[in-house]
Amino acid sequence: MNFNELGLKQEILTAIAGMGFEKPSEIQAEVIPYLLNETGDVVGLAQTGTGKTAAFGLPILQTIDPKAKTTQALILSPTRELCVQIAGEVSKYAKNLPMHIVAVYGGEDIRKQLKELDNTPQILVATPGRLIDLMERKKVHLESISYLVLDEADEMLNMGFLDDINTILERTPDSRRTLLFSATMPNEIAKIAMNYMKNAVEISVGKKNEAAKNVEHYYVLTKQSTRYDVLKRLLDYYPDIYGIVFCRTRQETKDVAEKLMVDGYNADALHGDLSQAQRDSVMNKFRLRALQILVATDVAARGLDVNDLTHVIHYNLPDDRETYTHRSGRTGRVNKSGISIALVTPREKGAIKPIERVINHPFTQMDIPSGGMVCQKQLYYMVEKMQNLEPDKKLERYMPDVVELLKNMDRDDIIRRFIALQFNQLLEYYHNSVDLNASVQQEIKSSKQGRVSKGRGSRGSDDHDEPKKSRRQMRVVDKGDTLRLKINRGRKDGFEPKRLLGLINDVTGDKSIKIGDIDISPKFTFFDVDKKRVKQLIQAFSSNHRAKGYIIGEVKGNR
Repeated sequence: MNFNELGLKQEILTAIAGMGFEKPSEIQAEVIPYLLNETGDVVGLAQTGTGKTAAFGLPILQTIDPKAKTTQALILSPTRELCVQIAGEVSKYAKNLPMHIVAVYGGEDIRKQLKELDNTPQILVATPGRLIDLMERKKVHLESISYLVLDEADEMLNMGFLDDINTILERTPDSRRTLLFSATMPNEIAKIAMNYMKNAVEISVGKKNEAAKNVEHYYVLTKQSTRYDVLKRLLDYYPDIYGIVFCRTRQETKDVAEKLMVDGYNADALHGDLSQAQRDSVMNKFRLRALQILVATDVAARGLDVNDLTHVIHYNLPDDRETYTHRSGRTGRVNKSGISIALVTPREKGAIKPIERVINHPFTQMDIPSGGMVCQKQLYYMVEKMQNLEPDKKLERYMPDVVELLKNMDRDDIIRRFIALQFNQLLEYYHNSVDLNASVQQEIKSSKQGRVSKGRGSRGSDDHDEPKKSRRQMRVVDKGDTLRLKINRGRKDGFEPKRLLGLINDVTGDKSIKIGDIDISPKFTFFDVDKKRVKQLIQAFSSNHRAKGYIIGEVKGNR
């Protein structure tokens, strides 16, 4: 079946063809003919990324009157991001129609939206809270609504919009058609369908609450104390990762993101403490792939729509199983494959089976990659990138001189040395790295013998832990090669090792400076640094505006 067979008007078909679409998705092929040929309401159950917007948007554009200066279709969405996305997508389908489409949502100056509403839109896309505000201002009128769409209905309920939804539904005419789309079917959704929908037909793509079929689900056993180290191993093992790391709390999200940034990863955080401007900045960077890893809470990521994600990593499993479906559904979209990996302690392993039953998909246990496996994967990735790289023609002018400089070296030696330039830091970091799988197995063995393992529920470290060092900041072993420095910040200023390392990275712009032992007193922080880098470090702190207020100097004597 293709779109030409669905009975859509030519203006819409032309717009669809211009966007490169030929065949409808499964949910579109089911919903569009029903809405065009029948009169009942629809409960559509399908995962995010399956084309639900077109499933309800195209029939709405087909049937409402573009000449009437009344709002005839209302589409409710849980978040600003999804609201903007839906309005943008429907506008593309309607580009050949005289249709006015407006999005209204919180987090933006309401005066701008009030001005847009001066020209009454035929289609209004809104978040519940902002819509009620505009209704109370008499700026939005719903008496002419013929279509009411609840998109991502389960997410709206999770975000506490049930009362708002009831208020809005009660102010729309009984003659409207109600279209409810959701990835999962909790009891509250069923109640809305029963109370506010007439002759509703359920159209389901896959089983209820089922996870996307093209997502592979893995779990990794870890100790609590090595959870972060395992995360780093996974990120290093997938060098081309473009994904989301889900955490349970805002604080955990901040901590994990900050650690990753200090350790040299291209990451940032998305959580409820960010202002709308900060949130937009992070999201824009992530959508443009200027960020490789987004660390987020479930609430902050609701309504997040980003295609081509390769991985979702659950730093902790969510409290409810439906949330796992939403998390893992962020990847594997639009018929692309994806990977979902959950980090679980041996005590948490029992939560996997119930999730398998809900998503109708098995989990596979995955071993933590060894240091050797990581290095091999990174090396192959680097070689593949080199093979696919198209050299800049501006390099040609330098090639004769380069060839002359390298004429006394054979090919293998040249390759080996160029790879070493890029690869030595990673090799150094993973040289003699600990076996994190053995560490977990030891904990399981101890647990079976009735002993309480230190790793369980503890933030402490033990003899099996991977060293807590930055991938970019290698520890100096030989004390004879170091000099003791101090900086005028201490515990009273909230200073800690990761802040020191991050500060040095920012001020010097050089992540290869080796830092040794770090000791923090109430007013000062003392640390060992490679003697060859002391001058560079002190000069950077005296000249860089980022170091304003920081005083760094050499420690005299033995104290």
